[in-house]
Amino acid sequence: MKKKKYELPRPYCAPTKDTRFAGTFEVLVPAPGRSKPHRVPMQFESEENAERWIHSADGKEAIAGLLASSGS
Repeated sequence: MKKKKYELPRPYCAPTKDTRFAGTFEVLVPAPGRSKPHRVPMQFESEENAERWIHSADGKEAIAGLLASSGS
């Protein structure tokens, strides 16, 4: 039996906790060595829009930039 290597969790979307943006969604990016995920500084009208952005070219580029800036 092979052991699975540790993989960093994938980016995900969640309802925004900031009451100023109630009813919107944000994208969170887990980073190695951090207990809290990075938050992408954007709000999305729906969970579907947030998921679509994660898989878009702009989203992948922004997520890679966040992970690079965190020192990983």
